[in-house]
Amino acid sequence: MPYEVPEVHIVETAERKINMLRAMDSAVSGLRAHQNKLDVIGHNIANVNTFGFKSQSYSFKEAMYQTATQSTGGVQNTDTTAAGSNAAQYGYGTLMGSITTDMGSSTPTYVGGLNACINGQGFFITHAISNKEDLDISDETKAEEILKGEEFAYTRVGQFQLDSQGYLTDGTNFIYGFRPTDTGFNTEELCALRVPSDLNNGFGDKALQAKSVKINELGEVTATVENPQTKEATQVSLGKIAIVTFQNQEGLAKSGGTYYSASVGDNTGNCAATIAGGSNAKLMTGYLEASNVDLAKEFSELITTQRGFQANTKIITVSDEILSDLISMKR
Repeated sequence: MPYEVPEVHIVETAERKINMLRAMDSAVSGLRAHQNKLDVIGHNIANVNTFGFKSQSYSFKEAMYQTATQSTGGVQNTDTTAAGSNAAQYGYGTLMGSITTDMGSSTPTYVGGLNACINGQGFFITHAISNKEDLDISDETKAEEILKGEEFAYTRVGQFQLDSQGYLTDGTNFIYGFRPTDTGFNTEELCALRVPSDLNNGFGDKALQAKSVKINELGEVTATVENPQTKEATQVSLGKIAIVTFQNQEGLAKSGGTYYSASVGDNTGNCAATIAGGSNAKLMTGYLEASNVDLAKEFSELITTQRGFQANTKIITVSDEILSDLISMKR
């Protein structure tokens, strides 16, 4: 009569195999999570000298659980008493918890020239194209729709220059702000800043030739041009650079090249375009904001993450040895 393996033995063997594979699955999830954290740390260290860079931090969270036994309450009556029992659960490793951006200000670095950094919260407003019509932001709701829906790019790096058409740019995008008027600046309409085409702040097809450009702490950009009639040097205003503030600036999405983006329905909250000065942050002319990467913190995180990665590889090695032992039992 052939020998029959008891059913209980089969179940116990299968359970041990499942437990062993669960350990390997946990290790694999740990490797992936630690690799992701190493990627974040490496990106931070690589940008330690990138102007305006904001460092990121990575956190872990537990993966899903399998419940072997449920948590039960005790039962007590006149005849019997049963004790309660806690739940028995198996974990499946770790996953990415969150990647957060530290939007704290960093040390201003003096570089001179037509550069500026914001001494406080806020971002410069830039766009890849120059709109022919000014954008009406007089209404708060309309302003938020425009600032989040017109594909603007926001940056803390104020490396300004003039292009061949007289527009103020950061070398890639146009800089947006408020044009000058006879009584001040039109803060109800947002536009790309440009050298005017005449001395009366007109903006035709051809801008006056600017010989020098300056910016002050209140964000006003002025240029020295030649008076077409008298040939004398005259100063004209391009306008004031706009600064946008968000209720939750950590909700902005990085889009590369020191730029951030916002969209309708994201987690940035209310936003508004303002000018520097007063209750708002002023500009530090000639300065650029340095990276806020803390090298000491990053290297300590690198060491602990490396050790975590190594520990998870050891679990896979041990699991492989157990599998090998099980297979060798057949021989």
